[in-house]
Amino acid sequence: MIRQPFHLVELSPWPLTSGIAALFLTGGFVTWFNGYSFIILLFAFCLLILSMLQWWRDVIRESTFLGFHTSNVVKGLRWGMIFFISSEVLFFFSFFWAFFHSSLAPSPEIGCSWPPSGISPLNPFSVPLLNTAVLLASGVTVTWAHHSMIEGNLTNTLQGLTITVSLGAYFTFLQAQEYLDASFSISDSVYGATFFVATGFHGLHVLIGSTFLFVCLFRVFDNHFASNHHFGFEAAAWYWHFVDIVWIFLFMCIYWWGSL
Repeated sequence: MIRQPFHLVELSPWPLTSGIAALFLTGGFVTWFNGYSFIILLFAFCLLILSMLQWWRDVIRESTFLGFHTSNVVKGLRWGMIFFISSEVLFFFSFFWAFFHSSLAPSPEIGCSWPPSGISPLNPFSVPLLNTAVLLASGVTVTWAHHSMIEGNLTNTLQGLTITVSLGAYFTFLQAQEYLDASFSISDSVYGATFFVATGFHGLHVLIGSTFLFVCLFRVFDNHFASNHHFGFEAAAWYWHFVDIVWIFLFMCIYWWGSL
């Protein structure tokens, strides 16, 4: 038998079903935005959630019960997560580029001023500052949970993860309220476009990170992690810290500097 350091996965239908769900998700949003039925969108969401649950179940089985995630495999997963977060950094870099391109040299179409004429920016020291405190606190609690897991303290790990997920949900609630109270929309010049696209995609990443940590919370309950073998949780913590750092730049550049 030839030994190799990789985990050759079994044939799985979940990449195919996830791709189909993504296709129908795009088509569903297009039909819904144009005033048609949302049945396609609902079908896509159901198929996507089903694919996610089944795929996560298979990965958990492979890592926790079948022992396929050896040290070499975990090393590959670790590098994969590093490259993924690096690609996300470039993704948000494009939004900051668009923002500074428009704000440092405002065009006559927006009144040669920033914020553009007629735009009343949000007060950065109200809800945005509270959201900053919430996310920074969540970074502390997820670090606490991670160190508790390394030390084998299950109780503190559960407490830290529970608080982190709760803070993530609270952040999402505050941002939704902020969007509802905003005096401008995504169609209000380049300011509205860059603001809602940048903060909206960050909010989506908060939802994804919260889901990631929520799954880890249930896995901790079921004793899926060991003090020296818990890359699933470690990857979630990395992702959450990335979300925290992006928000700090969003707050300083778009909320604070962009409203001066």
